[in-house]
Amino acid sequence: MTQNNAAEHNHDIHRDDVGSKMGMWLFLITELLLFGGLFLVYAVYRFTFPEQFSLAAMELNTTVGTLNTIILLTSSLTVALSIAALQKKNKFLSVIFLVLTEIFALEFMVNKYFEWSAKISHGIYPGSEELLNRSDGEILFFGLYYTMTGIHGLHVIIGMVLLFIMMILIIKNKITSDNLISLENSGLYWHLVDLIWIFLFPLFYLIN
Repeated sequence: MTQNNAAEHNHDIHRDDVGSKMGMWLFLITELLLFGGLFLVYAVYRFTFPEQFSLAAMELNTTVGTLNTIILLTSSLTVALSIAALQKKNKFLSVIFLVLTEIFALEFMVNKYFEWSAKISHGIYPGSEELLNRSDGEILFFGLYYTMTGIHGLHVIIGMVLLFIMMILIIKNKITSDNLISLENSGLYWHLVDLIWIFLFPLFYLIN
């Protein structure tokens, strides 16, 4: 390959990487718009039923919510460390950090499963007789709680699948220090999952 052709080839790779990163940012913006709309709905109902929202929030387990927040924050760190390790051509360490991220994500989902199960076992879920006998504000609070944390949980699962695929591709040398845009984009997605939870946690667990 001549010098000119090599330069053109490198330019094409750079352009593709930039386009891929821009595409990911556009996708993330649509996700923010989705949750932004839900946050707006929450704010309207929170303003309308402040006391009833506070009463309902007292039934959530703040300890579990705090633990899950710590877990997700730590998982964002391990994703960043995985990317940094691969940039330094340390494939083994990059994979280890992704494995840790998957473990943290699984722990988050297990905690959420038990939290939901506890509420459901007490008859507190959308459409239940127990919940329908409560005030409108409490009904709305738990409706939003299940909807927003449920959508967020789905995003966590999608993120887990993405990061697992990245891990396999790293092991197979499909993603390397010279070609890690897919890993970086997956990391951006995971940081979004973390960011959304940072907003969900105080809205549902810390309101008074």
